[in-house]
Order: sequence, then C-alpha cells, then structure tokens
Amino acid sequence: MPASQPTLRLATLACAYGVTLLSGTPSIAAVEAFGFPKLSKPSLSVPNPLKVRGGNRGTIAGGTNSPLSVPDLKSSTKSALTVSAGGTDEVSAGPTPPKAKTTILILVAVLAVTKALASTTSLSAIAESAGVISAGDTAWMLVASSFVLAMTPGLALFEAGLLRSKNTVSIIAQCLSGLSLLSVLWFFCGFSLCFGPTDLGILSSPMDHLMLKGVGWSTSLAAAPSIPGVLFASFQCMFAAITPLLVTGAFAERLKFKGFLTFSVLWSLLCYYPMCHSVWGGGWLAQKGVLDFAGGIVIHAIAGVASIVTAKMLGPRSTKPDGPNESSMPIAAAGAGLLWMGWFGFNAGSSLTAGGLAANTLLVSHLAAAAGSLVWTALDWTTQGKPTLLGILNGALAGLAGVTPASGFVHAPSGLAIGALCGLASYYGVYFLKDRMGIDDALDVSSVHGITGIVGSLAIGLYAATAINPDGANGLFFGGGTSQLVKQGLGVAVGCVWSLITTFGIMKFLKAAGMARIDDNVEAAGIDISEHGEAAYQL
Repeated sequence: MPASQPTLRLATLACAYGVTLLSGTPSIAAVEAFGFPKLSKPSLSVPNPLKVRGGNRGTIAGGTNSPLSVPDLKSSTKSALTVSAGGTDEVSAGPTPPKAKTTILILVAVLAVTKALASTTSLSAIAESAGVISAGDTAWMLVASSFVLAMTPGLALFEAGLLRSKNTVSIIAQCLSGLSLLSVLWFFCGFSLCFGPTDLGILSSPMDHLMLKGVGWSTSLAAAPSIPGVLFASFQCMFAAITPLLVTGAFAERLKFKGFLTFSVLWSLLCYYPMCHSVWGGGWLAQKGVLDFAGGIVIHAIAGVASIVTAKMLGPRSTKPDGPNESSMPIAAAGAGLLWMGWFGFNAGSSLTAGGLAANTLLVSHLAAAAGSLVWTALDWTTQGKPTLLGILNGALAGLAGVTPASGFVHAPSGLAIGALCGLASYYGVYFLKDRMGIDDALDVSSVHGITGIVGSLAIGLYAATAINPDGANGLFFGGGTSQLVKQGLGVAVGCVWSLITTFGIMKFLKAAGMARIDDNVEAAGIDISEHGEAAYQL
C-alpha cells in the first residue's frame, strides 16, 4: 500500500534537512521544524584544583580561571576548554559529545526511510517454500554462517599483525566498518541483485528482493531448499562482506578511509554483485557450465586482480620500514588461525546441507591448507635458509584460497594436490609481482588469493568427479576430457577482465575526487593517528 502523507512529509523533511547539513549551514529553525527541543552543549563540573585526563590520552592540569587547550589528533587546530571562576570549575565540552545535528539527522532518516519502505516488505509477500526445511541442515548452516563471519575479524588481525604498528588501527577499522557497511548494502539491494530472477544473465533487479522482500524465515528458496530463506541470505551476506575487504591488504597504509568506504560500495555494486549473479545466481556463466563451489572466481580471482590494479594505481609506499615490517607475528598467527577455522564454514558451508558433501569438503579444505603451508615452508627454508612463520601462514591461506572453487567437486588426494600447486604458484607469484614487476601489494593479496583462485578454478577441469558431487562434472583426470577445463578458462578470463575494468574505473574516480592516496606526511606519521585519532600500542 502507498506510504501515508505524514510519512512522505517526514521523509521530505529529512531529505531537506540533510541538504542543510551537507551545505554546512544548518539552522536552529531547521531543527525546530522537526519539533525537536533545542539542545545545549553538556558541561562537565570538577572540583578545584582542575586536573582532567582527556579522551585524547592527554593530561590537562590547571587551576581556577586557567585557559586550557589540548591538541586535536586529527588536525592542527586546538579545542579550547573555558574555565569559569568560583568554587567549581565548569569546563564546556569540546568535540567529544556527539553533535546534535548529526544525531537528529540519523534519527529522522531512520524513522522516515523505515516507514516509507515498510510497504515493500509486507509480511504477506513471503514466497512459498521451495522445499522442506531440515533442522539438521539449518543447524549446520547457522554454525557455518557464524564461522564465515569470524573470518572478517580474523582477516583484520592477520593483516594488522603484518603491518607496521602505526597503521594497525586503520586496517582493523577498515575491516570491521566494511563488514557493517557491506552487510547493510547487501540487505537493501545486494541479495536482490545477486539472487533475484536473472536479467540479461548479469544482474537481477534491485526491487525483486528489496530489503529481503519475499525472503521467508519459515520458507526456503530454490537456491537452498532445505534451509530458511533468511539463513541463505545471511550466509551469502558474509561472502559479500569479506570479498571487497580482501583488497585492503593490497592498498594498506595508503588509501584514505573515505576512499576505502567509497571503493567498497562501488566495487560491490559494479564487480562482485555481477560476478556473483553470473556464476551463483543463474546468470550467463552458470548457463555456460562454469563451476565455482565456494568462490575461486567469484571471490579470490577478482579480488586478486583488483589488488594488482589498486596497488599499481596508488603507487608504492613512500616510506619503507627500516627493520621487519610486521608489528606482531603472534597477532597475525591468531588471525590466520581464525581464517583457517572459518574456512571450514566458508567451503563446507557452501554445500548448504549437513551431509557427506560437507564432510568431504571440510577434509579437502584442511588437507589443501596443510599442503600449501608445507610447500611454502620448504621453499622458504631452501631459498632463505630459515623456515619463517610468515611463510607457514601464507602457505596455509594460499592452499585454502586455491582449493575453495574445487573443494566441493574433488576428493581428498586431489585436494592435497591442489593445495600443493597453489602453494607453489603463490610463492613464485609474490616473487614475480612484487620483486620483478615492482607492484607494492602490501600483503600479497594478488598472489595468495588471486593466483591461487585462478589455479584452483582451472583445477576443476582436471580433478572434478561426479562421484563426489553429481551436480559437478568429470575433469580431464576422471574421463571428462577437456570440455570442463575450457569452461573454467572462460569463467576465469571473464572474471579477471571484468575486475580489471571495473576496478580501474573506480580508482580513476577516487583519484579525481581526491579520495585516493593519503598525503606523504600522513603516511610518514601513520594513518592510525591521522585518520582515526587512536594508536594501537601505548609504549
């Protein structure tokens, strides 16, 4: 049913008020137009003599009538603290309290938009169930979704431990804020664009499942007939959130935070969603017979290409560490451990059932990780003379990323072989891309994820067996000939080219808008203090 006149008026007022805020000249009259009381700044009373420990980790000491100030970590300006005379010193609040105009805008926008869109998510619009919901499958997918969610903080810890201490807060902030932003984007339109009825084989309409319209909690979808529709949407949400975040490891220590947020949204809309729909949503690559069980093409290959493009267009870091680059290898190891465990939900959860396929996929994934780790250890030992912890971790992640597309189509020996091949390919990929081509991919995303995603996707054409998964195909080594290998090559080529084009366009836009690279002085000082006003370690 159409939105009521009061609702439309409220939405219009919210938009109008938002314009006044963006113009930088909001007025009291605009606030009062919404019927909100005029807000006054809060004050803090402390006894004499005045000694305040500020929120910016600085100590301010003074007596009555002493004008005090503290430096703002985000700019060169100072926030004055005015002290009044008398037995009690009254300090007017600086930038710490939330601004009234921002709070009002958020509240009004939430109320107006939610009310205006309520008619699009009618509870009576839930589609009929595509199958009988299984309690066992539902329980497993709840666990698997939680495992994949844990991969994002795992990624944040892994990357933070491998970066310099002055940039660790920034990478964690990017990962966790990206998780929030991309989850909301997925709820509004992402799921609909990826898993709605196909339109030209590239995208669905954003209106088909706008705000998960028609996705039930007690009914299932055709893509996952034995679990609730909202659970399938939640599981896929974790994939959609972490995929753009993989690229953070490539442009780490260089990209502005607002540039990161813009990149994440645009790259999701222009690159990830079309590829997800093309392969997993019944789009044209799926119709061509391209297989990707858990994201070799849809996730790792396109993220790897995006990493090369962003690192190349941003240029190398202007400051190089004098000693080791890693701020904390134990933190990196803890993050890698979370990723390893989370990958069981990532790959085995993609079976969407709690049965033999999920069990086999888990084993295949684990063996591939072990093989990749051993290969990197052996190569480090023979080339550098020492087995490094970094090599052990990178090798395991390379094996996991590489086996991802094939994990639900191959048996354990094939998984071991794919993991070893991906460990070898990624190790030499780091040497070629970073040392020979000079691309400053800070955390080697292009090799550990990109090259391995390509190798693993092609390996389906060699190792896949319908005895493992009847919905798959037989590869070359199992009597299927080269037909599936050709199809996989098509999928890899399309994914890489699409990622190259879209990422290049997005980076050109960010550079033109002044949202790309941070200033040299900010890079030298560290992004943590300059962009977030926080430090990872108080030494």
